[in-house]
Amino acid sequence: MPEERADHPERPDHPERPVLKRTARAILLDASRRLILIKRTKPGLPPYWITPGGGVEPGVDATVVDALHREVAEELGAKVTDVVPAFVDTVSDPEETPGGVKVQHFFVCRLAAMDPGLRHGPEVEEPVGEYEIVRIPFSREGLASVEVVPPSLRAYLAANIEGVRALLAPDLG
Repeated sequence: MPEERADHPERPDHPERPVLKRTARAILLDASRRLILIKRTKPGLPPYWITPGGGVEPGVDATVVDALHREVAEELGAKVTDVVPAFVDTVSDPEETPGGVKVQHFFVCRLAAMDPGLRHGPEVEEPVGEYEIVRIPFSREGLASVEVVPPSLRAYLAANIEGVRALLAPDLG
């Protein structure tokens, strides 16, 4: 019999929390197998690196994948192909989701095209700090060179580089 985890959400003492926000984020690899990230610099804080993406907007996005395409176009001026689900992170953030959780869907994708001149949306039109598009080697050394957030994604990527690449293999189907 499998060992029961103390944080199992189906136990009566751990009721299911409502999902108050969902996001779609791209683990985006270019033709040279470099990872495309956004370096975020906010006034008075150290920089951090995030994957492109953002919130699913009800009434705008029919699906989480639609949100992914919209967010990548807004933040990078980019188009992606071969969108494959890779990782889900559930975050309890009392400021952003009081009483509930945010579910972040991470998809491995290939960069099809990018023109930063086509960027639009709040990150470009009303920025809080800087949003710099960067490319790093998709390797353990590359990942260790920047502060990728959330930490759960950083750990997942560092432990699964070969598996993430395999999600884009031509024989995956």
